[in-house]
Amino acid sequence: MKALVYDNYTTDDDFSKILKIKDIPEPIPKPNEVVFKVKYASLNYDDIWGMRGKPLAVPLPHISGTDAAGEVIAVGEDVKNIKIGDRVVSHGNMSCRVCKLCTSGREYDCKKRKIWGFETGPLWGGYCEVTHLPEVNVVKIPDNVTYESAAAASMTLLTSWHMLVGRAKIQPGQLVLVMGGSSGVGNYGIQIAKLFGCTVIATASPDKLNQLLELGADYAVDHRKEDWHKEIRDIAKKIIKPFGDSPGIDVIFEHIGGSHWNKELTLLKYGATIVTTGATTGYDAKTDLRHIFFKGINILGSTQGTRSELEHALYWMSQGKIRSIIDSVYTFEQAVEAHTKMLTGKGLFGKILMKP
Repeated sequence: MKALVYDNYTTDDDFSKILKIKDIPEPIPKPNEVVFKVKYASLNYDDIWGMRGKPLAVPLPHISGTDAAGEVIAVGEDVKNIKIGDRVVSHGNMSCRVCKLCTSGREYDCKKRKIWGFETGPLWGGYCEVTHLPEVNVVKIPDNVTYESAAAASMTLLTSWHMLVGRAKIQPGQLVLVMGGSSGVGNYGIQIAKLFGCTVIATASPDKLNQLLELGADYAVDHRKEDWHKEIRDIAKKIIKPFGDSPGIDVIFEHIGGSHWNKELTLLKYGATIVTTGATTGYDAKTDLRHIFFKGINILGSTQGTRSELEHALYWMSQGKIRSIIDSVYTFEQAVEAHTKMLTGKGLFGKILMKP
């Protein structure tokens, strides 16, 4: 079968030097495994980290791809709930399932956790014609959700759902700030907040602001401006006037980090929450602790989520309340172009998919 493989890391982000299409053996299922024909797979930034070999030296030779959706073509003898012909999507959080953290519902904190298609291998990920996963790491796709939408949603929708619902526990009527709303997680963050009856301010570069509003954001702000946070503060003041509430943001959905972090803290009202995953502009952020202890701010970290949360989020997608925003679809032969677009972010809005 055909697979997108690299045998070496890149030191200059020239993906053309390492990405190759190769023929590898088709997988045979272990007793607890499901084998499925990949219809679509979705790009994530950990694909870039993998090719760099930083911050983690991933196994070589390597097949990336954490988010893959397809049709089941074989099952192991111990598989109970998945059958040949089922439409499934990957749940890429691979945990031991038996430790105290896993059995208490915190499988994303498992000490033995690995991200499928990033930390697994050699030659075990979603960028191939046929792939395999343990039964517990696949989820059935609802009938009225497409393979494309499911592949785009697998990690990104799960991450956004866990951030806002699992960790921040958003409530109707809250004012939610979604940083980087044009990204995959940002797209879903806007929609989840609106699903829960929140007022949403979203940020992006100036050329993408109208798209945020079309997606459901109530306000859109250019976060590349030096004083972007002042514009958001003014919006928050106008919103609370009719209700006599104190000004400020209730929940900030954060995955940018870097120089934006401390400005975000200034926007939170007393007792508010900021939930963060990743740090695309830098992890070494400056923090003015006065914003935290004076206002009793909650700072929550978040990574991925549970299989149950993915099923819950896909249910709402099946009800038409959440949709995947697909930026573009590439073939394996166009993989260099696809990954370069994700790296630069130029003109990118939503998820990039690859089709074998």
